[in-house]
Amino acid sequence: MASVLRILFAALLTVTLPAIAPAQQSGVEETPQTAPEAEARPVIRQILVEGNQRVEADTVLSYLLLQPGQVYDTRLVNLSIQTLFATGLFSDVQFEDRGEQVIVRVQENPIINRVILEGNSAIDDEKITDEIEAQPRAIFTRARVQSDVQRIIEVYRRSGRFAASVTPKIVEQPQNRVDLIFEISEGPVTGVRRINFIGNESFSDRRLRRELVTRESRWWRFFSSNDNYDPDRLEYDQELLRQFYMNQGYANFRVLSAVAELTPDQESFYITITIDEGEIFNFGEVTVSTEIEDLNEEFLAATLPIREGDLYRGELIESGIDQLTFAAGAAGYAFVNISPRTTRNREDRTVDIEFVIDEGPRVYIERIDIVGNTRTLDRVIRRELDIVEGDAFNQVLIDRSRNNVRRLGFFEEVEVNETPGSAPDRARVQVAVTEQPTGELAFGAGFSSTDAFLVDLSISERNLRGRGQFLRFRISASSNRESIDIRFTEPRFLDRNLAAGFDLFRVNSDFLSEASFQTESTGASVRLGFPVSASTNLQLGYTLRTDNVLVYSSASQALLNQAGERTTSVLTYTLNWSRLNDPIEPSRGYRLQFSQGFAGIGGDVRYVRSEIEGAIYRPVLPRLFDNNIVASFTMNGGFVQPWGGDTVRINDRFFKGGNSFRGFEVAGIGPRIVTRNAETGELTRGDALGGRLYAVGAFEVSFPTGLPEQYGVRASVFTEFGTLGLLDTPDQIDEGAAGTAFTIDDMALRASAGVSIFWDSPFGPVRFDFAEAFIREDYDRAEFFRFSTRTGF
Repeated sequence: MASVLRILFAALLTVTLPAIAPAQQSGVEETPQTAPEAEARPVIRQILVEGNQRVEADTVLSYLLLQPGQVYDTRLVNLSIQTLFATGLFSDVQFEDRGEQVIVRVQENPIINRVILEGNSAIDDEKITDEIEAQPRAIFTRARVQSDVQRIIEVYRRSGRFAASVTPKIVEQPQNRVDLIFEISEGPVTGVRRINFIGNESFSDRRLRRELVTRESRWWRFFSSNDNYDPDRLEYDQELLRQFYMNQGYANFRVLSAVAELTPDQESFYITITIDEGEIFNFGEVTVSTEIEDLNEEFLAATLPIREGDLYRGELIESGIDQLTFAAGAAGYAFVNISPRTTRNREDRTVDIEFVIDEGPRVYIERIDIVGNTRTLDRVIRRELDIVEGDAFNQVLIDRSRNNVRRLGFFEEVEVNETPGSAPDRARVQVAVTEQPTGELAFGAGFSSTDAFLVDLSISERNLRGRGQFLRFRISASSNRESIDIRFTEPRFLDRNLAAGFDLFRVNSDFLSEASFQTESTGASVRLGFPVSASTNLQLGYTLRTDNVLVYSSASQALLNQAGERTTSVLTYTLNWSRLNDPIEPSRGYRLQFSQGFAGIGGDVRYVRSEIEGAIYRPVLPRLFDNNIVASFTMNGGFVQPWGGDTVRINDRFFKGGNSFRGFEVAGIGPRIVTRNAETGELTRGDALGGRLYAVGAFEVSFPTGLPEQYGVRASVFTEFGTLGLLDTPDQIDEGAAGTAFTIDDMALRASAGVSIFWDSPFGPVRFDFAEAFIREDYDRAEFFRFSTRTGF
């Protein structure tokens, strides 16, 4: 900017000085001392440029304020020199007065041939070159180089290396070019040796350190950079301290100073934070005032999460504003301004809060723009929005629309932003999405300490041709199961809010090692789903399939009665109810699913199958862990009731284990045929029979592992518990003499506990389950380890 001003100033002199010079020569206000000198100087006839290599002579002359036809003037010469230096093209400029001829000798600044970084191992070249101005084919100046040196040092300081030093060097090349070399001495990582607090009486230093992002350097924090000193991070830490104390009732809390002192060895810092805690305050009178007639002040005050006498907490004020905004929006007033007014009463140490609600100017949605969807069609996104052009701006509906788009699962990021429209009462809404792979190549594998092994391969596309359609082709093979199925879903059938689809499948199940039977199932189904309310939806379906059960001839009579081929015709419905705060990664809320199937409208099989599944999510100490630790409780159960004198066939019963009950193999629990040893009394495990009734619950806490987020590693601890059983009477065998087979169906409780590790690996998400069954029966089949993985395209 300074160089531009100098050029403009010099140009102004070019216009004014030639007009002044003739007046002086003509004797206007001319002093006796200057007049003879002016008459003695000859008029310049020619100006020559020497020393230029890349810059044209005409370009140099265009910057001069001294022109042919004028006399040699040292003021104009000085201004011309300053103008030429301001261009940054020259390192030296000299003028030689030869009377009617003036010689301008210039020495051009060299051109940077290459920029070379040496000695940097902790920071990549790209990160440094993005910060500096020096680039190949740019003009070399010493001032710019020194500025770049400071920029590089600042980059290292931000990474925690305050002892870094940079030495610039040049290597001259032909044609006035130079190689610019920055020799970098990175120095050690400057850690944080100690964080001390002064003025804290209510909380210990150790407790306050837990509120900071900055951590003291310890040997085990080799994956974290938060133990490196960063001035910007320290500023953020001061705000975190303020929030912590405000939420503990200290309404007058202040951070007086935060000082970082570098140790003499330049390897770490001592950080000292001086605070003034103040006194503890409680909430006093909490009121709501508004001039909007349709809003009831008493009702709004009752919806607030603040009560008189409660401990003062700053976060409750923000929550109160959000609650009032939502309540006003639900009442039809989407444009309100809510201002909390606080009055501190030092005598009784209370804080009165008055929420003032003013109706803001009404704003209408002028236009909705969809950006970032390189593949997904606009209409696929727009049909998920609860707003359209012309609607009144409503933040509640906008937030709901964002969740609807996220629920699609097509996008990595979904942001809804508002910008001013063409008029003060108009606004534009921009839905910015970041596409993510919706095709998925999934591979799953698992094994146990005995002989169970499975491989699952599926190819699916959740956003077929960008239309939001779902298509999946799946092949699954294991030691006891082979299946092929094709599934297709159109989420907006007939351009209505109806999800329609069909399934084609063939499944061969080999339970010879578990239950001495095989099944071959072939069939098809159709589905239709639609929303019942904002949080519930209903899905209807019909399935027609043929099942052929093959049984070993040596099997028990109970199993031999199951053999043969039958046709099943079943009508189903499923009701889903979800109040989760996030459809993808919930941390709060609940969901519930109930389904029933009625078999017997045609076909050979008659039963009523009912299943229910629910989950509750809650963050653990959200103020302390910022919703990163989430506890969940899930419960599911099912019951099959035959009718018309029929019994439940073995292929229609419930089998639990594997992914449905960690710690046990597939079909690892439940009723089973066993044989008792006549001498020892030990039970020999026989065929699993499944059951008509099951109930399984799980309690799980997921948490970050402490590794950096870019590694994508999380973990959870869990415990699962449940039971399975209740066979029909004809399917049971009473215990006889020792050595003969009989049925155990005691609905015994099983339980397991373990750890799961989730890793977003470069080739897809991977899950490892380690579980130990600590409550089990002797005839159960346990499984300690299972893993699965998948990758997307």
